[in-house]
Amino acid sequence: MLDVSFLPSLPPSDIDRAAQLILQAYGAPNPSASAEDLRRLQQELFDIQKLPEAWGLVLPLLNHQDQNVQFFGAHTATFPQDHAESLKNLLVQLTSHSVAIGKARIIIRKLFVALTALALKLVPQHPTRWPDWILNCITSLSGNGAPKEYIHEFLLIVAEEVGTADLLGPNKARMQQTLLDATPMVVQAITSSIDRSSNTASPNEILSAFKCLQAWLQHLPTSDITPLIPLLISRLDPEHDTIFVGASDSLQEIMTKSALSDGSGSRTLTEPLLFWLDTLGFRIVDNAIQSGMADEVAHSLCKLLTMLGDHSTSYLAANMASSAPLTLLPSAVIGIPQNMLDNKTKGQLTQTFLRLLLGFTGFPGYYGVDEEVSEMTLGFWYMLQEALWGSDFYFPEQDGEDGSQNVRSSEMGDQTAVAKALYVEVVKVLRTKMTFPGPGHGWSKDQMEKLMVYRRDAGDTLINAYYVIRDDMVEFFVNDVAARLAARQPGQQGGWEDIEATLYCILSIQEALDYETASHLHRLFSPESLGRLPTTGHNRVRRTALSLIGTYASWFATGSNTSTSPTKQELLMTCVSYVVQALPDQILCFQAASALRNLCDANRKALAPQIGAFAELHAGLAQVLDSEKSKVMESIASVIQALPPIEEIPPVEVIVNPIVQKMSEIIRSPNSLPVEAGALAVLQLETLAGVAKGLTRTSALGDGITVAFEEGSEDQAEVEAVEQAREDPRMVHLRQSILDSIRGCVEVFGEDAGIGQALNELVKSITSLPVDATLITLPPPPLLEIVCFAMQRQVTASWLSLGGILITQLSPPPPIPLVDDTAKEERMAKVRAERDAQAREVVSGALPILLSTSLTLMGSPNGMENNPDIVQEFFSCMDRVAQYFTGNLYTLPDGALDALMHCTVRALTLQERYSLVAASTFLSTFIHRSYVHSSLESYRIQLLAVHGRTIMYGVLSGLAGQAPRSATPNLIEVLSTLLTRCLEESKKWIKEVLFDSSFPQSKASSEDKERFMKSIIGSRSLKRTREAAQQFTLLARGLEGTSFGYASVSM
Repeated sequence: MLDVSFLPSLPPSDIDRAAQLILQAYGAPNPSASAEDLRRLQQELFDIQKLPEAWGLVLPLLNHQDQNVQFFGAHTATFPQDHAESLKNLLVQLTSHSVAIGKARIIIRKLFVALTALALKLVPQHPTRWPDWILNCITSLSGNGAPKEYIHEFLLIVAEEVGTADLLGPNKARMQQTLLDATPMVVQAITSSIDRSSNTASPNEILSAFKCLQAWLQHLPTSDITPLIPLLISRLDPEHDTIFVGASDSLQEIMTKSALSDGSGSRTLTEPLLFWLDTLGFRIVDNAIQSGMADEVAHSLCKLLTMLGDHSTSYLAANMASSAPLTLLPSAVIGIPQNMLDNKTKGQLTQTFLRLLLGFTGFPGYYGVDEEVSEMTLGFWYMLQEALWGSDFYFPEQDGEDGSQNVRSSEMGDQTAVAKALYVEVVKVLRTKMTFPGPGHGWSKDQMEKLMVYRRDAGDTLINAYYVIRDDMVEFFVNDVAARLAARQPGQQGGWEDIEATLYCILSIQEALDYETASHLHRLFSPESLGRLPTTGHNRVRRTALSLIGTYASWFATGSNTSTSPTKQELLMTCVSYVVQALPDQILCFQAASALRNLCDANRKALAPQIGAFAELHAGLAQVLDSEKSKVMESIASVIQALPPIEEIPPVEVIVNPIVQKMSEIIRSPNSLPVEAGALAVLQLETLAGVAKGLTRTSALGDGITVAFEEGSEDQAEVEAVEQAREDPRMVHLRQSILDSIRGCVEVFGEDAGIGQALNELVKSITSLPVDATLITLPPPPLLEIVCFAMQRQVTASWLSLGGILITQLSPPPPIPLVDDTAKEERMAKVRAERDAQAREVVSGALPILLSTSLTLMGSPNGMENNPDIVQEFFSCMDRVAQYFTGNLYTLPDGALDALMHCTVRALTLQERYSLVAASTFLSTFIHRSYVHSSLESYRIQLLAVHGRTIMYGVLSGLAGQAPRSATPNLIEVLSTLLTRCLEESKKWIKEVLFDSSFPQSKASSEDKERFMKSIIGSRSLKRTREAAQQFTLLARGLEGTSFGYASVSM
């Protein structure tokens, strides 16, 4: 008899109302109900569930005839602490009874979740209020005749819910111990269902046992898992596909999520599976390959092979040529016919495995169209290559070079030969699989994209193969291209697919090649190969050829130019001509422009003598797509940069003046131009950015490092020559014209988002450190002035991002001295001091404008919530100011710093994570830098006196639930900064804030707050502070043991 005396008694009207709400919100769809109506119904139902009286709905709803109503009867959102014992007994009996009378599976699962959630509340208490809870539930279920599959499902839910519950310290340990105590019972339940010798279990029971095992693997010790492996292997019967897949999935889980996942268990897991594959598994693979179809069993076996490869990579690498016999342990022979237990060597079994996996790698048909298995195997070939390199395996660069190749035991065999032969086959198979179909294939866009993604992944695998085969692989590909091109008949149109695939393979392995030894590349770019490729039509092979040329652009700049015929210089010019020919082709323009940019950037000096040819290219720029003009201009500028700086001036004028003039035309008469005037302006800005990038030296460090060059050095001479050329009146005038164009562009099109983005890219390209200056490099101050003007017109994230970049450039790092020259260092220090003073003056003028415009927008109703991109970039910009110009923040006009601090604290409660993170970073930087400079002490003391407590309130309230949980690490960083820099003040603020009546209501008790306060104040490490803050976050948000109510209605 159920004891329900403790449950609240509700009037029938309330019960009927709850049932009606459920049926209206989750029953049969009502076409007339709006989304808002459904939302209102769900909210009303949720509010009912939160009431303590909601427990009075459990029995009436469970006994309702509709399953939707029964589902809600299985949980509420509250927990009656005073009746915990009675509730426990009621839930156990209700669940057992519901199973016995055959209630719907979804209702039973819901009750299982409720039981586990209740256990999460009762079991961890000390002393526990529910001893042996798993055994108690299983006993009740079994005593009421529950089928074994329900027992398995309950155990599965127990493992999942307990494993994902947010529990703290001792509570987590106590719950984990209950799982460990139950493992013998769990293993026995699983074994009795999957042991084939009993042969009484139904398919559903076996499958439920598999799923139960998978859920419990992380809790089972190796000694419990090992006896189950032979039973699972015995269930790999292709005649019963669902059982096969379940057993295969379980073995895969053992290899990835159990105590054996570290690669251990070679005798108990790896070798039995290798033996099974050699005796029975190979038939499945051979049949699938012959039929060209991977059914459910073959697909599952491919996954099993891949997982076994990942798990046992080291074993496979070490034994691929071993002649040592393999004898299975007596306990591992279950499922393998006695007549197939003849001794075989480890090498034979390993090679069988590799052959089967290679069979799936080269599975017949096109990936994504005919098959879906080949891609799964690619990662293994990477793992195997890494394992070979990580072992005693040795690849001699030249066999027998010094007669000292590593001596291996005869038992291990010749691993080098086997590995090379294996990867040669991998390469051949992948080259075939990467081939596109011929014309008329009729594929959809998605199918084409799938194959392209596969090709990229297969290209990565080819890199691993190269590390094994080395230059033989390049020779194979180049010979393949040359042979296929030579075999083509005059006038033959089709058949380019195989050539394109091989070119793509060569393209894919470029990053691994050593150009100094890659002698076969000369033949690839010679007339024998490149000269025979089509120059019209056949877009795919031409596109790949262009990408290949661009990828290998730096090869032409390595080694000698005269040792071979034709020379590299001649090959380079041939490639440039091939690329330029494709520029007018709209389909290939992108690849052609990219390849030209790479060629010119990597071979500037070699191409400089041909500057006349590039003048012709500039004259024909109208034939190039607008979107690619900037790359072509960057290419031309790269060649110009290789000239002596004084000789750069005329060609720079030639390519830059038309851009500036066009900009001037657009700015002077924007209303007379077509509606795409803004787009035309963006195009000019992008083209100018391309020129600026091209003129930047390839030796420019570009990473914020400045080097003090030695007097008389070549680098110093080049910097001085550039500076001299910059002083030429023509360049001074040109730079002023560029600046005027940018200013005019902002005045006319400043509200255009595209203009802001284009200017952002231009400023990154046209500003630099002094040692990297070009003839058209612009100084940051006037550009920052333009940004401020734009901000007064419209606040955007782009302008703020640009402001942050320019503020950083105003404070370049001091140069690293390469020689000990005291006098020079003193001169440089004096120059830096003058420059820093000027920079502070520039920032003092810009900062109030950046602040006032941004704070006005963010201070408007919902201003911060509706503009997360602006908020993020604003605080990123302020972070730059705090990092490099901390003092300027303290000398702002009256009230400005206070407004900034108030805005920052408000941002700590934003629900948009990136905005909150940016605000936290700024706060940490500002506080930290304020302590670095002793001159700021008086300002700092005043700041903390006014805002310290408010900042602490923002941080702690964010941890307590006002901020998204994902931002917890960033708030902890601010908290740690406060505790590190102002510990005594922080102690006072923490106590005041935590126990302030205005502190947000949370689930944390006074004892929890006291414990948290003592933990962080007494902590001297970020790690301990983080742990204490994370525990407080869970407690305050009521997330400890949050599996209770896990299946509540998602609002």
